[in-house]
Amino acid sequence: MVTTTKTQVKKLSAHFVGNKSDGEDLTLSNETIAVVDATLHQVLLKYFLSNFNSPERFQFGFTNDDLHLNPVYQYVTTIFDKPVQFHQQSVFLAKHLYENSLHPNIKSGDFYVALFEDIEIDGEITDAVGLFKAETKDTFLKLQAEAGNFELAIEAGTNTDKLDKGCLILNINKAEGYKVCIVDKSNKASEAQYWRDQFLNIKPCADEFHYTNNFLSIAKKFVTKQLAEEYEVTKADQAAYLNKSIEYFKQNEEFDSSAFAKKVFEQPDVIESFSKFKTIYQADKDIEIAEEFTISAPAVKKQAKVFKSVIKLDKNFHIYVHGKRELIERGVENDGRKYYKIYYTEEN
Repeated sequence: MVTTTKTQVKKLSAHFVGNKSDGEDLTLSNETIAVVDATLHQVLLKYFLSNFNSPERFQFGFTNDDLHLNPVYQYVTTIFDKPVQFHQQSVFLAKHLYENSLHPNIKSGDFYVALFEDIEIDGEITDAVGLFKAETKDTFLKLQAEAGNFELAIEAGTNTDKLDKGCLILNINKAEGYKVCIVDKSNKASEAQYWRDQFLNIKPCADEFHYTNNFLSIAKKFVTKQLAEEYEVTKADQAAYLNKSIEYFKQNEEFDSSAFAKKVFEQPDVIESFSKFKTIYQADKDIEIAEEFTISAPAVKKQAKVFKSVIKLDKNFHIYVHGKRELIERGVENDGRKYYKIYYTEEN
């Protein structure tokens, strides 16, 4: 959790970064922006920092084995060590972003670099460098009084309630690559990942949040994809597996991979299939998951939103399955029509 009650925008620079492959320009400013108005200062703090409250955003680190080969790490380290070079380093950051804006679908936008003072995270007060890109412009109506009459004007600008792309690099754990938090509200297509992968070059850290989050993602993919390819399972069976998976994480504080597999999948051949699937998935995605770890409640809460066990029947019915697989039966009438039979005690 980030607390910004005492945070100050110490320095701020802005540049315009176009799409290089489309021949758009990179426009660099000559000096920093002075933020002296108190109202403007509060608006900027809200715009820049209000999206960095979710715990998962604080678990990233630069990926290069030699951190000094990572340009963003270099520029940010210089800002922390020599704040007098802030604007020069912001220019380097803008140039680096421009060089990585090559996909034709990447949008141009305003690029802000900010140095924050006194950000509190998990009880620790530190400085931070923020990198933000505003790609979306909204249209605003401005009513102006002119000689006793009113006139309407149209202005385009950035909506401060919507942060398109953001990165907050906290001056903590420098040797490991700092604590880095990201926001990316653009689409999830491959070209949109340039902000995280090409520009920042970061990856999730190996910690409880990501262990929990990644393992649940693997379990869901196995149940909804792989399981149906190997075995004859109904949608009700899949729903039961999903429910047992999320319930294991809700009911336990410590995770054990072997205990999870036995509790959820039960049958030895299904357990072996899941183990192989998990190994291949981790290798393909280059993610690490410990066999035992402390379960992260925020990660479980996040995943529970997408672990919805729903059986969709044509366009007529949705059956939400929350547990007790034995209370739902699937069958086929003599005329070929399929049906589900559901047993219950009370109707609400």
